[in-house]
Amino acid sequence: MSIFKDLWWFFKLEKRAYIAGVSLLLLVALLELIPPKAVGYVVDGIQNGTLTISKLWKVMLVLSMGALLTYAARYIWRIMIFGASVRLARKLRNQLFEHFTKMSPSFYQRKRVGDLMAHATNDLQAVQQTAGTGVLTLVDSIVTGGFVLLAMGVTISWKLTLISLIPMPFMALSTTYYGKILHKRFHKAQEAFSALNNKVQENISGIKVIKTFGEESNEIEDFNNRSRDIVAKNIAVAKVDSLFDPTISLIVGFSFFLSLAFGSRMVIQNEMTLGDLISFTTYLGLLIWPMLAFGWLFNILERGRASYDRVSSLLEEQSDIVEQEGGIESSPKGSLDVNIHSFGYTDQQIVLKNICFHLEKGRTMGIIGKTGSGKTTLLKLLLREFGGYKGEIRVAGRLIEEYSINALRSSIGYVPQEHFLFSATIADNIAFAFPEASYKNIRKAAEAAQVHDDIQEFPHQYETMVGEKGVSLSGGQKQRISIARAILLDPEILILDDSLSAVDAKTEEAILQSLKRNRQGKTTIITSHRLSAIQHADLIIVLDEGEIVQSGTHDALMGQEGWYHDMYVRQQLENQVELGG
Repeated sequence: MSIFKDLWWFFKLEKRAYIAGVSLLLLVALLELIPPKAVGYVVDGIQNGTLTISKLWKVMLVLSMGALLTYAARYIWRIMIFGASVRLARKLRNQLFEHFTKMSPSFYQRKRVGDLMAHATNDLQAVQQTAGTGVLTLVDSIVTGGFVLLAMGVTISWKLTLISLIPMPFMALSTTYYGKILHKRFHKAQEAFSALNNKVQENISGIKVIKTFGEESNEIEDFNNRSRDIVAKNIAVAKVDSLFDPTISLIVGFSFFLSLAFGSRMVIQNEMTLGDLISFTTYLGLLIWPMLAFGWLFNILERGRASYDRVSSLLEEQSDIVEQEGGIESSPKGSLDVNIHSFGYTDQQIVLKNICFHLEKGRTMGIIGKTGSGKTTLLKLLLREFGGYKGEIRVAGRLIEEYSINALRSSIGYVPQEHFLFSATIADNIAFAFPEASYKNIRKAAEAAQVHDDIQEFPHQYETMVGEKGVSLSGGQKQRISIARAILLDPEILILDDSLSAVDAKTEEAILQSLKRNRQGKTTIITSHRLSAIQHADLIIVLDEGEIVQSGTHDALMGQEGWYHDMYVRQQLENQVELGG
């Protein structure tokens, strides 16, 4: 029952719906007491010869009115209670989605997409059932059962009622035992479902790699094994689940045996009438549903308990990036000052150290270095995707921690190495962060990113659907659409994280010249493995093993003996060889 305590916050929000629904359930429970009593009355009237046509019509009228009221009440309480449970699922789903959007990248490094999807689907469905069907079975098992027992004991025979209840403690013991087992097995079944979700998501995303290496049969076999594991775990749940109804039916059947055996004797001894015995057994039949509901209640509550625990533990996860109260909401505009003494994803692994530079507003900075030198990590710190570094980063003279995350990131246009496009049109992808943008501005951004001509060749041009993750586009087209998306925002700081790697030298130069023309007075940061992309920058820093080993303009660095000079010469020779080939 602790799940109801955990959901009490929601029951208070929806108290009107639940009070109305439960009240109507009480009315239905009272109305259901009329037919058995009416049947007993008619039987006694027939036996005693006192039943008249007018009395029979009155009984039939009462039964008809009771049936109509029961119909209306049941219709309304379903809307009230089940409608509220649907709103709970919606509220939790919204909380989860909002929570996902606020979490830092480290959260997604620890969690898998399939597992998160399972929380937002199967687990929420189980919680929804608890707030709907769970409330119904709780009220029906207690209230309806209680009313029926009162009717049996007060209006017919308290002795026979006590006798018929002798088997009931066995039901309480058995359902409690089954519930404990069910909780454990259902939790394992949900975990298995999450694992299968992860597998499907990874395989669909990596289908090209699977086909390239010819691993289809191995992946199918692995999927089949996981499917068999889910089936086995759900069958284990079903085995316990299937014990509830037979156990309850057996116990209720034994109650029927006792009531008929002792009730018949009481009729013979004139302690009760034949009509009373029929009414009593009919009432006992009404107890079957409350008893079944009682067993079903344990089933629902244990499933809901396991799922709500999983959802709650996810919502309790805290982001590594915590905003301070009263953060500045205006977007920062000004110079960038970075002074990072050290940063590591773990205490044992230092990724950046002694990073110190000053970049004036409106200037362009290039960051160069071999793979794993810390370029992307530095950019992620500027975006506040990670915290915990020693040192400080300032924009417009203020620490980035002083700004709200939304204000900071809204001033930055970021094009990551891994380009992600949504299953939407090209225009919608470019205007993703600026939905109200006009077609003219979208086209202008595409022209600046040198992708307009490519788009014009598509059958539907800017209304072309790109498919999931831009599957219908080439790598270079996806890169340039991502660049156009960032350019459309005209941000104070534009960051291109190795975002020109999939375009040729001519296109790269055209994009850089376009940025230079269109971003007067705005700051631009470019990381690249090709020095041609950053040689015109006002400031170039060279990273090696997370540390700045060289900095300056292109001409200044070429005048020094070092990594930059050697790499530039090597790339020039490679270009000449390619042109000569």
